[in-house]
Amino acid sequence: MSLETPEKIRTLQRKLYRKAKAEPAFRFYVLYDKICREDTLRHAYGLARSNAGAPGVDGVSFAQIEERGLEAWLAGLREELVLKTYRPDPVRRVMIPKPNGGGERALGIPTIRDRVIQTAAKLVLEPIFEADFEDNSYGYRPARGAVDAVEEVHRHICRGHTDVVDADLSRYLDRASYCTLVYEAWLKRSGCEQMSLRRRPFLRPRLTWMASISPRLTRCHTVCREMPSRRIV
Repeated sequence: MSLETPEKIRTLQRKLYRKAKAEPAFRFYVLYDKICREDTLRHAYGLARSNAGAPGVDGVSFAQIEERGLEAWLAGLREELVLKTYRPDPVRRVMIPKPNGGGERALGIPTIRDRVIQTAAKLVLEPIFEADFEDNSYGYRPARGAVDAVEEVHRHICRGHTDVVDADLSRYLDRASYCTLVYEAWLKRSGCEQMSLRRRPFLRPRLTWMASISPRLTRCHTVCREMPSRRIV
């Protein structure tokens, strides 16, 4: 299974990116059907498969899915999304040691079906958010990584900028990092039946709405990740 993004999906991503870049205040509607597309789910499965990973709470592995029939599995997953009967499974919690020996951190392992749907959502939403990122942002972005950030730091040092501030956020996504549910009622009053994305300046949290297809998302629309110059949801 090729990991290269299919041209049809790439075309969609380009259109979303260009629209978001050209109109920062534009509100995106009807994105849910893009996630449900057969080619999106198939490519999302390939990406999730390439990362391997342990099974979630249901104990189902990639090998078992393919042994039972990948096509039927993908068709069943798509049917759940289209009929809006899909519900995410609990996340398996595993404690792993921290690299510096400073205790343990919790690792969440979703089921493969949830991983595939999360990846499919990322394929559709990522180009929209990418349009707002600055060039000096490297974390969790396509075609960028820690090595690129180190190279950029090296270039600044060579230019004489030798003062470095190393900052880290403790317990970044613990309970205190989550916003209240005050926006949930506002979103429900909007009467949206499909996914929409509200793009706002970084002075206020971004809001995402996914109707009632995912209890996990309807209970946590506004996860705020604070950064020095912006706020991401």
